[in-house]
Amino acid sequence: MDAVVKKIARESAVKRPSQEEAEEAVRTLIAWAGDDPTRQGLIDTPKRVVKAYKEFFKGYSEDPLQALSRTFDEDEGYDDIVMLRDIEFNSHCEHHIVPFIGRAHVAYLPSDSVVGISKLARVVEIYARRLQTQETMTAQIVKAIDQALKPRGTALLIEAVHQCMSLRGVNKRNVSTITTQFTGEFKSTPALQARFMELVRAPSGGFSL
Repeated sequence: MDAVVKKIARESAVKRPSQEEAEEAVRTLIAWAGDDPTRQGLIDTPKRVVKAYKEFFKGYSEDPLQALSRTFDEDEGYDDIVMLRDIEFNSHCEHHIVPFIGRAHVAYLPSDSVVGISKLARVVEIYARRLQTQETMTAQIVKAIDQALKPRGTALLIEAVHQCMSLRGVNKRNVSTITTQFTGEFKSTPALQARFMELVRAPSGGFSL
């Protein structure tokens, strides 16, 4: 069974605690940190944290393949790079549940159809809103695009700053982690990879509305 399918199966099998159980877990962590969860400033914190978690990790309840399911055939035979760059995202490291923040640059070579460009950003957002490693997130996004669109090739570069490295451990701030993945013609054609990287690094042109 494909690793992605196994991961989806695990996620669907998880029994979620109740709201009350989740809030009690937050109280336990507050007390473990050394503070009193019943004091005035913290009394509503468990409820706020649980509400925030619903937003941080809403990607577990969303399907990236569904986001890519609506495609368009009326592209007049366009067969060159379709690219979205500078897709800002916020995710959380699965090792420490601390944020990592960055940008994704994604491109594909259409075969028979194209997808609405906002859907590519949506896929990034869905996977970012889960507990992640950057490497896994990179692979998941590319696999979803390849599976849903069956393009001639997909390219992805993610660059992010990990707070688990900035705020703890080695305490090195503003160190960027970069991951890439290429499939199809992007993987087999170095010139296409180079062109993708040039587009990632090219000036934006200063467009404004």
